[in-house]
Amino acid sequence: MKMTRRLFLACAIFLASAFCTYAQQTLPSVDVKTLDGKTVNAKDFSNEGKPFVVTFWATWCKPCLMELNTIAENYEDWQNETGVKVYAVSIDDSRTQSKVSPLVNSSEWEFEVLLDGNSELKRAMGVNNPPHCFVVNGKGEIVWQHVGFAPGDESHLLEEIKKALQN
Repeated sequence: MKMTRRLFLACAIFLASAFCTYAQQTLPSVDVKTLDGKTVNAKDFSNEGKPFVVTFWATWCKPCLMELNTIAENYEDWQNETGVKVYAVSIDDSRTQSKVSPLVNSSEWEFEVLLDGNSELKRAMGVNNPPHCFVVNGKGEIVWQHVGFAPGDESHLLEEIKKALQN
């Protein structure tokens, strides 16, 4: 029993320290594409000193679509309240990337959608499973991340965006 507690405590400390270390990282210098084929470097993502969100998604991922639709429903209010900007990075590969533009065009997403067709940004940021959402403060530091989506997670995301305003 003592060994189990020690192991649990050691794991908890390791994860907490890993998160704290990661929390001060910035976005890597990796190129992605806009929907019209222009190249953008993730290091250049910004929002005029205000927080922004980078969320990784795929057309085949139902929780991703729930997350993006929920963000879209709240986006105008969030922008008015916090000035936040959202970058939605599709990790669809060559087999499914042709579905991204039609999906975006049929949705009412007012945020920027980008393509990471070779998964370079995904790998550089340690994303394994979408949706994977990051909050970046106005200084360009990653201050929070979350994997998955369930109804209600948008409230927590908004809280983290508000916290990032103070960083």
